[in-house]
Amino acid sequence: MIEAWVIFSLGGAFFQNLRSALQKHLSGKLSNTAAAYSRFLYALPFAFLYLVFLQFINQSPLPTVNIEFFVYCIAGSVAQILFTVLLLWMFTFNTFAVGTTFSKLEVVIVALLGALLLKDNLSLAAIVAIAICASGVIALTAGQVGITIKTIASQLLSRETLIGLVCAFFLGVSVVCFRGASLALQHNNILTSAALTLVIALLIQTLVMGLWITWRESEQWRKLIQQWRWATVIGAAGTLTSICWFTAFTMQNASFVRSVGTIELLFTYFFSTRVFKEEVSNFEKLGMLLIIAGILLLLLRG
Repeated sequence: MIEAWVIFSLGGAFFQNLRSALQKHLSGKLSNTAAAYSRFLYALPFAFLYLVFLQFINQSPLPTVNIEFFVYCIAGSVAQILFTVLLLWMFTFNTFAVGTTFSKLEVVIVALLGALLLKDNLSLAAIVAIAICASGVIALTAGQVGITIKTIASQLLSRETLIGLVCAFFLGVSVVCFRGASLALQHNNILTSAALTLVIALLIQTLVMGLWITWRESEQWRKLIQQWRWATVIGAAGTLTSICWFTAFTMQNASFVRSVGTIELLFTYFFSTRVFKEEVSNFEKLGMLLIIAGILLLLLRG
């Protein structure tokens, strides 16, 4: 039988792909920062209602929060914001393809930080599986943005590469910290621990980014309200995404979860080839095979 964390990981990958597709409807209608902010602002009410629903079903006290929980939650929330901002900044460069490719190394960062901060154990098979998944992600992303190994090698020390690696680092930090926050609650109900962590994280992100937009892009508030219909749908999809990820992180080693989550790129491939009739390069095909091989190795031997 498939373990629950795998199901939640697959759900996170699917809904993340859906959220990304829906968010394209806000392209050009909001600034990049405001579009990114909409996923936090409009997701918060849904996440809160989900927590209330769990409490109604369980009829048990909420987990007792502590300093360790808040430290992890704040660090994870800020790291995710920094990742988003840096990624959007990198997209403004004329040559962002290599940086985008390296930003996908987050699964490796998660494995390293999980072992360092949370003492997560990794078997040799798991390490190999994660490495294979990471290689697949790099190959698939490189194929999608149309670059070669020669191009990657020639730009290893470029600004774009550095920013891509920093993006991967901050995303990895956010994942590990959210797992750390949920585990710090030491509650016997995994769903409730994950939900409370999600609500607090979204609250922090909504406040921090809200202050930034008020300071730098105050005119975007009117547009955020005007686009409430699509933003609400995106917020709902974003909540489903986060519920799946946070629950999976609470259940299992975050590097395992994110490795399985790389299947999101295969969902993207399906939409690209089946819906938009786009051609697929040999590099992309290699990447997909590596991702599938890495996930299977992780599930069977990890």
